[in-house]
Amino acid sequence: MRPVNAREDLPYWVALNLALADNTRILQKITAHFPSIIEAFTAPLEEFSRLGIEKRWVNKITSAPILEKSYKEIERCKKNGYTILTFGDTRYPERLREIFDPPPVLYCGGMVEALAMPAVAVVGARKPSAYGRAVTERLASDLAERGLIIVSGLARGIDSFAHWGALREGKTIAVLGSGLENVYPRENRNLNKKIMERGTVITEFPLRSSPLGFHFPMRNRIISGLSVAVVVVEATKRSGSLITGRLALEQNREVMAVPGNITSELSQGTNLLIKNGAKAVESWRDVVEEFPSPLRERIFEAKPSIKPFPALSEQEKALLKFLPSDSLTHIDEIIEAKRLSVSEVLTLLLSLELKDMISQRPGNYYYRKL
Repeated sequence: MRPVNAREDLPYWVALNLALADNTRILQKITAHFPSIIEAFTAPLEEFSRLGIEKRWVNKITSAPILEKSYKEIERCKKNGYTILTFGDTRYPERLREIFDPPPVLYCGGMVEALAMPAVAVVGARKPSAYGRAVTERLASDLAERGLIIVSGLARGIDSFAHWGALREGKTIAVLGSGLENVYPRENRNLNKKIMERGTVITEFPLRSSPLGFHFPMRNRIISGLSVAVVVVEATKRSGSLITGRLALEQNREVMAVPGNITSELSQGTNLLIKNGAKAVESWRDVVEEFPSPLRERIFEAKPSIKPFPALSEQEKALLKFLPSDSLTHIDEIIEAKRLSVSEVLTLLLSLELKDMISQRPGNYYYRKL
């Protein structure tokens, strides 16, 4: 498609996306056929028929209100500080441009420049174990500390822990299966806000798009497409994370997995990936070893800042030693084992949380970070 001045063709890209964001097959046909996107809006109906595009889709593209809706969408993005990237934009991420079916329009909230940095996708189960949570936070944090962007899908579970872990040391990219103004799941709205402040939230779907079920397999190709490698942490045999792994292979990306307990259902998907040739990941080094040169050498040679270990009282050291990293411990169990009052235990737990040594989960459960 012939490049056109970005200001001139932006409304047409947005209009096409408003009409066809849920149908990438037709989007591809149109963008591949017409020399410029503007010509698609002035072409005769017969030309669409020759492309095998049904009349109902043509009517959506050529309807009078679609450009008016597009201008309103662009104005709403400007008002909220969002950026819209299209194929003609030099800031459109090059790695994503290489895949078979790249989204022609990306809505971005936050630091668009993060899209140009080398990235690793970290994905996994919606209901991970304490082991999975701890490994994910540590891996994401270690990779982010070395200048890599962590990409994930803002979903419950592993995705959320990957984002939080990355934010401790660097930046992260969240890829939504909905619009920027319809964040899903709702409990991640605060996380979404944090990512926009220190990373990027992106989606191919218009601002108010709902989180429809088929949107999530679609967005997985963007997660893998942005990344040098995809790491799967805990996944059942039917996990959507395995879709991301398959897409990564099709896109010629490295696929890796964190090995897990062979008796756990959450490890069946990841262990199967490893049996089929995915690299087993135990630390950030295992991930970086598979990077192309000279990126690999640059990361290994970089010296991350050494942070002093936080000063801990004897009681804090004892409690930290008591808490395992691969399972959850209820506060009642801590009180009984340590023979302390409720207020003393709560004070110790809060102090360790503030020092980023432990993490709390719903129901007053705690675990030690790796």
